[in-house]
Parts: sequence; C-alpha cells; structure tokens
Amino acid sequence: MEFTRSSSAGLSLFSLRGRTAIVSGVAATGIGYAIAEILAEAGANVAVLYNRNVSAIAAADTIARTYRVQCKAYQVDVTNEPNVDDVVDRIVTEFNGRLDIFVANSGIAWGEGEALNSTFKHYHEVMSTNLDSVYYCAVAAGRHFRHHFETQADVEGAKLVGGFKSGSFIATASMSGHIVNVPHLQAAYNTSKAGVIHLCKSLAVEWAAFARVNTVSPGYIDSGLTGECSTEVKASLGEKAPMRRIGTPDELKGAYLYLASDASSFTTGTDILVDGGYCLL
Repeated sequence: MEFTRSSSAGLSLFSLRGRTAIVSGVAATGIGYAIAEILAEAGANVAVLYNRNVSAIAAADTIARTYRVQCKAYQVDVTNEPNVDDVVDRIVTEFNGRLDIFVANSGIAWGEGEALNSTFKHYHEVMSTNLDSVYYCAVAAGRHFRHHFETQADVEGAKLVGGFKSGSFIATASMSGHIVNVPHLQAAYNTSKAGVIHLCKSLAVEWAAFARVNTVSPGYIDSGLTGECSTEVKASLGEKAPMRRIGTPDELKGAYLYLASDASSFTTGTDILVDGGYCLL
C-alpha cells in the first residue's frame, strides 16, 4: 500500500476541537487534572470521572470556564462494571452523542509492604482498581469507538461532523510495570501496572481497525502519594533517576495529548515512559 503524506500543518494535528474525551481519576490537582486540562486546552469537551474526591466537581468547572469547553464531573466506582458502562453511555448521550478519547487514569498505591505480610483483601483492591477497571473502561469505550467507525454516526444515528477515523484509548500505567523499583515492596502494584501495559497492547491488535490503544508510564511525579512526601524523600527519589529529580504533572501533558490526537495516527500498542530516565539504570 502506498503511503500518501497528509497535507495537514503540524500543529493542527494536535487539535481536538469538537471531540469528546473522558478522563477517570480526576481531582483538583494531580495527573488526572493535568490530563483533563491539556485535552480541554486542545479543544476537546471533557467529562471527568471521580469516586470519592468531590474536588473533581470544582476542577471541572474551572476547566470549563478557562478553556470554554463543555466539562462536567461524574461520580462512578470504576471497579463496578455495570456502573462504568452506564456512566459512559450517559456521557456520550450528553456530550454531542460521540466519544473520541478515553483516558483510564484511576489507580491506587500499594500500602502493605511485602507480599507475605500483606492481606488478600488489599491485593484484590489494588488489582481491581488498577487493572480490572481499565478493562471495564476499555470495553465501554471500545463499543462506542466501533459503532462510530462502522456507522460514521453518533448514538442517535446522525452523521458525525468531521467523520470518525479512529478512537483513542489511553491508560495510565507506571514505570513500575517495567521494573521492580526498590526499596518499595509492592509486588501487587507492579503486577497490576504490567498488566495494564500488556492489556493495552493486546487491545491495540484487536481494535486496529477502529481505535488506537496506548499507555503512558509515569515515573515519580510530584502528585498523589509522592506529592505528600517530605522534601528530603522527594530529593532521595529524584536522585535515583538520571535527571536527578522527580517530575511534575504538567510534564506528562505532552505524552497524553500526542496519544489522544491525530499526531499519533500511526501509533498503537505502545507505552511512553515519562520517568526522567529512571528505567535506564
């Protein structure tokens, strides 16, 4: 097959104007907020999902006002498959009848140390939140991606403005899906994130006709549990990477925007490490 170069200007490839995105695991700060913000800045209408952290409601309002897009928060337990399916269908109906991008960003840290001294209850909590929920979100989103591609129509049957070339599903994995980072003892967490990476590679093959599926693997980022660490601990973590520091949520924005946009139209089944070179050592 002969490749024909697109005549699109480079920066226009990153535009998400008129598209609908869903981002899970969003609060008023952190990685989820950074993802939702950059997608909105690029022009997408963004629905954000949260479970307990109601700061997501104010975060959505801020994004809507700042970037003049539709942005709304929805409460859902992403470990409950029927609830995930229901909320995705509801969002698609309320957001122009279409879904173009889904970022599965929900996750929890491991908090019980070595496996032999941990509980199975916590193991199941981590695996359910970090891995099972990604599967549920992917299936819910994939159904819409496939429908849009096959029919070139929205959920009501109306022709999609601008057409539909491909959906984009992105999951937040971790450098811990690549390495056993020490001194942290977190076998279940590492396994859950490695599972996310391989799940998305597998779906990339299954969905090649109608959607791209990729992952982003952050290293130590100044948010979440790492953000709550002391300055001394953050400095210690940063020294383990060649860049000699930890990252910020804003430094992840480029990776997510690339994978969400047409700039990555020939990119699927890949994982982008954003870890300051940590995994190189």
